[in-house]
Amino acid sequence: MITNLLQGSASRREFLQSSAVVSGGLMLGVALPGLIDVAKAAGTVHTPNAWVHIADDNTITLLSARSEMGQGVYTSMPMLIAEELNVDVRKVKVAIAPPNKVYVNALLGAQITGGSTSVRDGWEKLRIGGAQVREMLITAAADQWKVDRSKLRAENGMVLGPNGKKATYGQLAAAASKLPVPEKVTLKDPKDFTIVGKRTKRLDTPGKVNGTTEFGIDVKLPGMVYASLEQCPVIGGTVKGYDASKARSMPGVIDVVQIPDGIAVVADTYWHAKKAREAVVVQWDEGPGAGLNSAAMAASIRNAAATGKVLPINAKGDAAGAMKSAVKVVKAEYSLPLLAHCPLEPMNFTASFANGKCQLVGPTQFQQGAEGATAAALGIKPEDITLTTTFLGGGFGRRLELDFIVQAALISKAVGKPVKLLWTREDDMTHDFYRPMALNQLEAGLDANGMPVAMTFKVTSQSVTQRAFGLPPDTLDPFMAEAAVAGYEIANTRHDLVIHDAGMRVGYWRAVSHNMNAFANETFIDECAAAAGKDPVAYRMSLLAGKPRFANVLKIAADKAGWSTPAPAGHFRGVALMEGYDTYMAQVAEVSIKDGVPIVHKVTVAADLGRMVNPDTVEAQIQSSVVFGLTAALYGEITVDKGRVQQTNFDKYKIVRMNEAPQIDITLVASDEKPGGIGEPATALIGPAVGNAVFAATGKRLRKMPMSAENITAA
Repeated sequence: MITNLLQGSASRREFLQSSAVVSGGLMLGVALPGLIDVAKAAGTVHTPNAWVHIADDNTITLLSARSEMGQGVYTSMPMLIAEELNVDVRKVKVAIAPPNKVYVNALLGAQITGGSTSVRDGWEKLRIGGAQVREMLITAAADQWKVDRSKLRAENGMVLGPNGKKATYGQLAAAASKLPVPEKVTLKDPKDFTIVGKRTKRLDTPGKVNGTTEFGIDVKLPGMVYASLEQCPVIGGTVKGYDASKARSMPGVIDVVQIPDGIAVVADTYWHAKKAREAVVVQWDEGPGAGLNSAAMAASIRNAAATGKVLPINAKGDAAGAMKSAVKVVKAEYSLPLLAHCPLEPMNFTASFANGKCQLVGPTQFQQGAEGATAAALGIKPEDITLTTTFLGGGFGRRLELDFIVQAALISKAVGKPVKLLWTREDDMTHDFYRPMALNQLEAGLDANGMPVAMTFKVTSQSVTQRAFGLPPDTLDPFMAEAAVAGYEIANTRHDLVIHDAGMRVGYWRAVSHNMNAFANETFIDECAAAAGKDPVAYRMSLLAGKPRFANVLKIAADKAGWSTPAPAGHFRGVALMEGYDTYMAQVAEVSIKDGVPIVHKVTVAADLGRMVNPDTVEAQIQSSVVFGLTAALYGEITVDKGRVQQTNFDKYKIVRMNEAPQIDITLVASDEKPGGIGEPATALIGPAVGNAVFAATGKRLRKMPMSAENITAA
């Protein structure tokens, strides 16, 4: 389904219509394995639909189709259900759903958490599900009491009727679950919302504070042992031979086994497994990856930009013709490096294979993928896999991948015991699926007033979708084109991409290609403003006719940042603007320069993401994204030599520390538009905002990330 959508064989509307998750009505009555069947057999939990479980004791549980990795779905998803059920959201328990087609993300075509889609996908779906359950409970009460259902109302976890009649949802749930699902329900008018749109403290915070929340690294199964896996230092390399004689005699070691990805040492504790792993001597066939180095990869991308097959993204007017009539032509190239995901919880998973079946427990963003890949590797059927998703100690796209899950399952099969596989930080950083290198080339033709009459844009990079989902060669990858077409009104434009495999395995990284394309577009429009001798904010504003949401966030951010007033002594400002994931955002960064590098003091953000479920979480996500994106902009770079990643831990791959975090001033625009995504846009926008501030401070235009003293000096 994903591949079909990406190939453009179906429009978004056709895709939604063909999916089994287009509305709440199609989700009801689905039989889920394991948890739900057992609960129903016990007679304690009743399941009016695949989302909402109501127990006899009036406990309400939401099965969240999206993994919780810090973005707040354990709060926002139950808020949508609670609004229509008329219950206190703090009374709703949350569990992550098992793999099942009913939980497919309609915006991505699989049971995936990513792409800032959780609220966008669930906005109507979950409200409909909650409203259907509400109406079924009312009907059940009307049937029991023999009264007209119009005389009943659902309120605060109870159905209330005439003459003081009342019953809890739990008392009615068994009868309600046997009723036909109403095909049409009336959703609340947003003006009547009492939960959605209100600031709500996160429901998962207490468990994280008191240590009861289970992350993958916390999982323990009866009889479980621990594994540490030695993998080839060159990704893709294979084992030629190994000597584990010393490791086998070390304390706690249970076994040493070979799997396709390397040599696993299994022991009674993780520390014993790790120390014994260090004693294993492995001979590697490093394969073709041993020849990779960063300079050659960058050169191959540049060559592909000049000679590779061009795939059109978008075209308007006659860019080539208009360029010839321009008074001035501005050209620029922007390059971005490989980046690692580096979630603070390293890759880990627990697997237990026995009697032809496998139990999986751990942190994943892709439940169906985990189930399918593991089944294929073990040679069993997907229905013989059970998967429990824990909290994720960070995801950022890395836990869309399945390598570490399959590894755990294969090790468990080899040793015949439940196994927790835990990677080291060095394993995690040197065996990632990296954000691709990219080269963006832009050209603009300006008229006598300095305004663009034509603009061309070309991005050359690897296709993650081609690697991950088999996108055919020479097929447009829309995940490479995100934010390529900026919001500015320019009469003649052409946007193209070139797909080139530079050799390293790549993956989706928070905000995906918005990062590359927004950096290029927003730095380049600043360059055009400078060439025209005009203020960067005023220049942008003049190109936003008929784009009120863009113009509004730009004005708000500029005003709040004091753009029209002098910055503090030694401070300089830069601005950037973007639409991403249906969210419109502007940022103004205020920086100074110390020892040749920027110090970011303040970031002013204005965001219009349509209707919000929880403004408190929205602000937290923006803050998180700014710091995450700032880490990439200031420090982020993975380099490769002889196929080996050179950055092995946070000493060489620096992240923004608390004392370096800027003040972040956020304005959230009230809006009646459909919800936009908020987990990623700010990540992509902070880079160009800071880069443009660096230009204001130094006169040097940063066209290469990261913003190191070396790159600024070379600008």
